[in-house]
Amino acid sequence: MYFSRRLFLAVPPAFAAFPVFAEEVGYLTVTDAHQKAKTGEIVLIDIRRPDEWQKTGIAEGAVPIDMRVSDLGARIDAALKGNRDAPVALICHTGIRSSKLAEAMAKAGFSRVYDVGEGMGGSSDGPGWVKRGLPVERPQ
Repeated sequence: MYFSRRLFLAVPPAFAAFPVFAEEVGYLTVTDAHQKAKTGEIVLIDIRRPDEWQKTGIAEGAVPIDMRVSDLGARIDAALKGNRDAPVALICHTGIRSSKLAEAMAKAGFSRVYDVGEGMGGSSDGPGWVKRGLPVERPQ
């Protein structure tokens, strides 16, 4: 509960200017997310911290955006080129942060948001990006 409350408090200011809608969040496996990012069907955003990117690398084709930044909404808008109807998938380490942020984005008017619940490190949804041997890129 503490993590959820803290995340809830951290996310809304980034989306304060967005209109509020009740949308649903989709789900993608890491394999599907990789394939769709590779073909340009989705924009994949890795929302982990820079130290996490250093440990495992960034999911190939993902845009790294630390979800703790104060201008998170603006950075996501930039990654989507201002198109809140563009398909976007979020990945974190175990799917907790990506799930919460995906819900907040859907409520803020992003219409095609997907959670990659396995995450980079695996979760109850599956072994994750790294253990599945999917390609990673080293952070700059």
